[in-house]
Amino acid sequence: MSENVLIELKGLTKRYGYGDTESFALKDFNLSVKRGEFIMIMGPSGCGKTTLLDIIGLIDRATNGEYYLNGENVAGISSRRQAKLRAKKIGFIFQNFNLIDDLPIIENVSLPLVYSGYTKTSRLKKASTALKRFHLEEREYYLPYQLSGGQQQRVAIARAIVSDPEIILADEPTGNLDSRSSHIVMEELKTIHEEGNTIIMVTHNPALTVYATRVINMLDGQIDTDIKTVADANLPQPISVKIKKKKDEFISLNDNGEKPSKKRKKSRRKK
Repeated sequence: MSENVLIELKGLTKRYGYGDTESFALKDFNLSVKRGEFIMIMGPSGCGKTTLLDIIGLIDRATNGEYYLNGENVAGISSRRQAKLRAKKIGFIFQNFNLIDDLPIIENVSLPLVYSGYTKTSRLKKASTALKRFHLEEREYYLPYQLSGGQQQRVAIARAIVSDPEIILADEPTGNLDSRSSHIVMEELKTIHEEGNTIIMVTHNPALTVYATRVINMLDGQIDTDIKTVADANLPQPISVKIKKKKDEFISLNDNGEKPSKKRKKSRRKK
């Protein structure tokens, strides 16, 4: 596999049901994604777009086939290992924002960092920095319902990038927005892509393909057309994901997902 290939899917099949009720969301699906691409996936409802995104995002598993992420076959690894990769390498943006209603937006944004072992103070600092990027620093302690749809989606994007992932997966991120808010969100995604993130986005809106470097149309669980609009040589320089964090920001977790206990040294008092 080429060093520039970030994702390689080989013969992926996702099957539901058996016998007369058997159906396929994906069938012998093959896809290679290079670092720095901005891929838009289109197609009719039920063609397998969201299923594909879920498998790439390690939320779902294929029934058959191979999935290589950074050269590692992740199709058969443990759920624990998949969760670690997901937390460190992948950010998600959803159509319905998926914000927690009773948490301030700064805490919503900080949530992905919980699974990477950051302290609460470090999580909030990074979340605050991410919100400033989207000019939402004055609304850090607003609740989601106090924001407009466009603002909520920008919060969701801040949450997706707060852990500095390599891959951004977006499922209809403008589906619930008006045209003005959609434009703002797409411009933000364009900037994130230009900084080196690889973005894979599902959309029904053909007007948004102007932002893509590659447009894939799906039909019946397979690729119908695959068109590159930007040459590989002109893709942005991809970012490098740093797994290790500074000692004052990163806390390693034990096998139970808990902070390891530290032995305290007994202080000696001078008599």
